[in-house]
Amino acid sequence: MAYDEGLADRVREYLFEAGQLEVEEKAMFGGLAFMVNEKMCVNVSGTKLMCRFDPELLEQVAEVNGFQSMVMKGRVYKGYCYVSAEAITSKREMAYWIDLCLDFNDKAKSSKK
Repeated sequence: MAYDEGLADRVREYLFEAGQLEVEEKAMFGGLAFMVNEKMCVNVSGTKLMCRFDPELLEQVAEVNGFQSMVMKGRVYKGYCYVSAEAITSKREMAYWIDLCLDFNDKAKSSKK
């Protein structure tokens, strides 16, 4: 699946401006994953962001404009969501979602290698 290069550039720029992050880009989930400290943090999938956040915040996050549950093979993934492109047009909206992912990144578990 192709992904939105412009959206990927916006994520890349935001993570660079955040400073002092170890960021690696990998093809993953049919899009482009931004790994922070060797953990999947945020992904650009088609025209959407796929965000990884603290599952304990699900009720709060689900109320935010653009939230879409992440469902793969009929299973809802807690702590992951998609965010529609229409909901991240401003830098402030983008900051909310990426900061949500970065805040969880320190607590997130790394995938087995």
